[in-house]
Amino acid sequence: MLELKNIEFKVQSSKGELEIIDKVNLKLESGKFYVITGPNGGGKSTLAKLIMGIEKPTGGQIIFNGEDITDKPINERAKLGIGYAFQAPARFKGLTVRKLLSLASGREFPADECSAYLTKVGLCSADYLNREVDSSLSGGEVKRIEIASLMARELKLAIYDEPEAGIDLWSFAKLVESFKAISKGTHESVLIISHQERIMQLADEIVIIANGKIQKQGAKDEIFPELLKQLGEENSCAFRKESE
Repeated sequence: MLELKNIEFKVQSSKGELEIIDKVNLKLESGKFYVITGPNGGGKSTLAKLIMGIEKPTGGQIIFNGEDITDKPINERAKLGIGYAFQAPARFKGLTVRKLLSLASGREFPADECSAYLTKVGLCSADYLNREVDSSLSGGEVKRIEIASLMARELKLAIYDEPEAGIDLWSFAKLVESFKAISKGTHESVLIISHQERIMQLADEIVIIANGKIQKQGAKDEIFPELLKQLGEENSCAFRKESE
């Protein structure tokens, strides 16, 4: 479904040219649940933005369902069925939550359908349906509303950039259940950038990115135990240093 061929992304800085993404090759299949993880600053979010068209690669190709979309803008990629949920979503003064969900779905959403999507992300529809998506909402609330709007669309590839950020534990549990339902009940592919173990456990495949390169990609049953072992060793080392 999606193939990245030798994707590069370089930027100019005061120290010269920086290579953020370094010749990444990646294939995502239809109907699979993928989690991208790795250290902060490793290039995870940049790679997702390149797929959505928010950033343009400085080298390589992006192929989606057999079509070269490397130079296509965001709106054309959206029409092809690619959706993206930001780490820090935008706010829209004057736009209600119900209207946002309707715009996302491409039709006027009845209240009961809106309520179902809001419930999936841990929000009470009675409290939010007619509220504006503005500064009166907390960061976590806006994040959940954006995730609901993405769920309301008929997508072929849904990209969620750290959906757990700024969300309380109870709501996070609801999100995990929603992602689990998506992975089992639809044919769309899901790509989530996350450090959360509970989200990684849902994956069909896990991709580890560091220093702008894919360090490892494979089935969850293969990659997840290695990650847990690595995290355990790092935490143990940190504890020993603090005790010294």
